[in-house]
Amino acid sequence: MNIHEYQGKEILRQYGVAVPNGKVAFSVDEAVEAAKELGSAVTVVKAQIHAGGRGKAGGVKVAKNLEDVRTYADEILGKTLITHQTGPEGKEVGRLLIEEGCDIQSEYYIGLVVDRATSSVVLMASEEGGTEIEEVAEETPEKIFKEVIDPAVGLQGFQARRIAFNINIPKPLVGQAVKFMMGLYQVFVDKDASIAEINPLVTTGDGKVMALDAKFNFDANALYRRKDVAALRDLEEEDVKEIEASKHDLNYIALDGNIGCMVNGAGLAMATMDIIKHYSGDPANFLDVGGGATAEKVTEAFKLILSDENVKGIFVNIFGGIMRCDVIADGVVAATKEVGLDIPLVVRLEGTNVDLGKKILQESGLNITAADSMADGAQKIVSLVK
Repeated sequence: MNIHEYQGKEILRQYGVAVPNGKVAFSVDEAVEAAKELGSAVTVVKAQIHAGGRGKAGGVKVAKNLEDVRTYADEILGKTLITHQTGPEGKEVGRLLIEEGCDIQSEYYIGLVVDRATSSVVLMASEEGGTEIEEVAEETPEKIFKEVIDPAVGLQGFQARRIAFNINIPKPLVGQAVKFMMGLYQVFVDKDASIAEINPLVTTGDGKVMALDAKFNFDANALYRRKDVAALRDLEEEDVKEIEASKHDLNYIALDGNIGCMVNGAGLAMATMDIIKHYSGDPANFLDVGGGATAEKVTEAFKLILSDENVKGIFVNIFGGIMRCDVIADGVVAATKEVGLDIPLVVRLEGTNVDLGKKILQESGLNITAADSMADGAQKIVSLVK
């Protein structure tokens, strides 16, 4: 789950991590009032969306007076920002962060991620702040420094100091930088984050080290014990179909293709999308119904797939281990009747009660194309859609 920059900075502030003063605004008048209260000689007007690259898309403006704040707020609010992370459809701006300006001396990158290779949290840093870290990794990888954090003891002071020296933090400010990193790590662990990025971390003319931006992603599986984090969720920033999927405990991600996929198990779902692509088809979604799906859950999955107007055919690919094929077959038949399916449907069943499942489909009287294997199913649905 993602949150907005201003929400991330508020969390950092609670942990003693330095951030500029700022206020959220949902209207032009609120933006102007916030700027008045801040009383800063320079004010920054920042679009709040769940995506990076806002500055390049015109979503960050520096205002020198209140009239500039009003002009920029009016310009950005309601605007659809298109960045490298939003995709071509972009995201509409519904709120702003009005923030005091600061005298930036240098910019750095600090990030924390969960590294599956080491089963540890890794602290990454670079003196190339303000630049997309992917670009730095590709063009100047030697400028990225990493510290693997032992989960038993947490981030150690010597590791933070080593990072500070490696990215050339001015010596008088190393102590502040270390405090910053230790606080950021504590937030990461305490709030069950999966990604924390500060880009840029800045040093200022008055000798401060602070976060000029803050990007957090939290482990959705841990939200049940992080009610304060869950309360920060902005449903307007999420895909409507993905929100609906979460209500029924379905793992769904919308894609750009025209073949809807319903599969049990994330690995099989990935393989299903791959084989559809292999036979020159385009999957419209990733959809994992999980290992304990009921007929009702399958029906909801069908409705979810069909809510995408680009879907021209559906491929159901089920391997019944924990899940029984006859339950899936009942769900497919019920869903097909309920939604009045009028597009091609290919079903491949394998595993527990597979013969009974196939019998249910055959005797349903519905226009369902059976597949003998995953490859056979992919070929059939691609052919039917074309």
